[in-house]
Amino acid sequence: MMRFYTINIKKTVDFTIIGLATLTSLTALADHTSRVLPLQTHAAFFSSESQQKIPLDPQVFVAAPTAPAATGPQGIKHIAGVRNALISDMPELPIMNATGKSLDMTLKAWLAGQGDVVLTNMPNGTQKVTLILTHLYPHGVYSVFENHFDQKPVGFTPLDGNGTANKFVSDGEGKANVTIISPSPLTHDNAVLVIYHSDGKTHAKLRGDIGVDAHHQLIVRP
Repeated sequence: MMRFYTINIKKTVDFTIIGLATLTSLTALADHTSRVLPLQTHAAFFSSESQQKIPLDPQVFVAAPTAPAATGPQGIKHIAGVRNALISDMPELPIMNATGKSLDMTLKAWLAGQGDVVLTNMPNGTQKVTLILTHLYPHGVYSVFENHFDQKPVGFTPLDGNGTANKFVSDGEGKANVTIISPSPLTHDNAVLVIYHSDGKTHAKLRGDIGVDAHHQLIVRP
């Protein structure tokens, strides 16, 4: 069950956010009610939502010499010789994209990403979304999108609405603190989605080529 915390902030206060094994101190500068939501790996979220018999990551792959070329569970086509990474695979396995290009990290490193999202409604009807992230790919290029589960198929838009302020680069330790203004408050019809760009480029209003140069890493649904 997803848990969240409600914080009523009446002045500048220091508060501690406890998420997926992360402990981060923030200073809040708003007279509003904030919710703190722990992110989870997209692999775990997708596997649960789609009721995969064997939990997997639909957007990263591992070597499998006998595997044929195929189309994965999110419609991502991959070459022969690779398969979708399983959450239960050996942690030290190198991961790659759907074309077999190395992502320069292990499955353990990929699944280690974690963090929290702080949602704060603003007086003008917008929502401040603060992400506190750790164990990302060092100096990795990321963007933050919004899922629209009320659309069929599920839609995706930049969290800032136009794709100009939704990107960031993690530091040398794989950490990042990011604040983005969402044009309207997020509901359970939405999710905050952290996307890793393995080509080192963001794609404005688009996510990129999913499974090739763009990979969903973390997500939370309010």
